[in-house]
Amino acid sequence: MTQYESVIIITPVLSEEQVKDSIAKFRQLITSEGGKVMFEDAWGLTKMAYSIDKKNSGFYHLFEFTAKDDFVSKWELTLKRDERVLRYMTIALDKHSIAYNQRRRNGELNSQKAKKAQSETQTA
Repeated sequence: MTQYESVIIITPVLSEEQVKDSIAKFRQLITSEGGKVMFEDAWGLTKMAYSIDKKNSGFYHLFEFTAKDDFVSKWELTLKRDERVLRYMTIALDKHSIAYNQRRRNGELNSQKAKKAQSETQTA
């Protein structure tokens, strides 16, 4: 099983409840195919750098999951066919990306404690 990270941009014309239903549908697709959602993060309604289908914002959602290699084609086909999805991007994570994501989730990056520990090791 390979670990993947996928960012989905959902159209802003949906209500919060419709967005939650869409996300639940995508989460259920991952688990029904034998995958496991490792982490997910809803970034909320965010302004985009450029317009997509005459829309300047979208609901961003991040999935980090493990799945079989043949699942990604089915995942992307589902996202492509869903009219609520403006854009998506799925990448396979290597061991360095997995370690970085784990450190980020644990709060080791960009925290005052991490910066203090780093400065102490540099002065020693």
